[in-house]
Amino acid sequence: MDIKYMQRALELAKKGIGYTNPNPLVGAVIVKDGRVIGEGYHEVYGGHHAEVNAFLNSTEDVKGATMYVTLEPCSHYGKTPPCAKAIVEKGIKKVIIGMEDPNPLVSGRGIKIIKEAGIEVITGILEEEGRKLNEVFIKYISTNRPFCTMKTAMTLDGKIATYTNASKWITGELSRKYVHELRHRVAGIVVGIGTVLADDPALTTRLEDGTGNDPIRIIIDSSASIPLEAKVLNLKSDKKTIIATTEKADKSKLKALEEKGAEIIITPSKNGRVDLPLLMKELGVRKVDSVLLEGGSELNYSALEEGVVDKVNAFIAPKIIGGNEAKTPVGGRGKAYMGEAIKLNNIDIYRLGDDMMIEGYIKKEV
Repeated sequence: MDIKYMQRALELAKKGIGYTNPNPLVGAVIVKDGRVIGEGYHEVYGGHHAEVNAFLNSTEDVKGATMYVTLEPCSHYGKTPPCAKAIVEKGIKKVIIGMEDPNPLVSGRGIKIIKEAGIEVITGILEEEGRKLNEVFIKYISTNRPFCTMKTAMTLDGKIATYTNASKWITGELSRKYVHELRHRVAGIVVGIGTVLADDPALTTRLEDGTGNDPIRIIIDSSASIPLEAKVLNLKSDKKTIIATTEKADKSKLKALEEKGAEIIITPSKNGRVDLPLLMKELGVRKVDSVLLEGGSELNYSALEEGVVDKVNAFIAPKIIGGNEAKTPVGGRGKAYMGEAIKLNNIDIYRLGDDMMIEGYIKKEV
């Protein structure tokens, strides 16, 4: 029964995807005498936490009930009061927790408050599922760096465009829809100036039902060569565009970009380009907890070499275009030996219409 109710709490938590960043996704279920009497989830950043929403939605007095919550209840005052104290005050008898808070500064404190009040606490129920759901939060709260997912779309023979640079469309409709779901989930989307010049993308989220959050648009542009007419600088969107550049950029151009509403981040040149690890640090300071990298082959290679990529979503279409000059998802110099290859682990494979998507995590060398 613990697994059953925790699964329900995880399903509730998923409803907050795209709306709680940089807060975690959390769901809560209150059970009394074998009946669910309250449910809630963290709906939006700055709003009530899952536990409070479960209390507000309860159909009867929660005193003596059991609460299932996917993440350790908070113990500190932030935008809302601590949930651990609310649990004690409401007279909850038992608390089942999916996983402890990964924040090293507060981990275990909420559990301590609850236990010291004489409430039984059980932890680790469906912890693996909870950690996957909150992989973004775990990375961000532990390192203050955004979780970076590299998305690629290629043909069966590993090409992202033809030799004439034609790339629309490699994958099918279902794959393209899923990419917009990925955009909805993240705080930012990163592309290189080459993509902007070639495709002039909007980089917005377009879900079927017309909902979905636009990500912050982050353009890697070492010389600030982006045209002022580019779509990303002329959108009706509630999210800003950031131009990541270097000291090579013309000051008057930077001023013109700022007048268009863009935010400028200047990093020192690293091999003549934007310093990607430093950029990730700057984005973390700005509460950007996650980014979707939709780069070209050169940017993808740089991001992998610099170690900023955490996860890969590789879409593969059953098409063959060939061509020695046709680009591949990852360019650059490449590796000299197979033993140097960047490896993925925890692999999942999905079918999206005729396409296949491989999802995996960068294997960190020990």
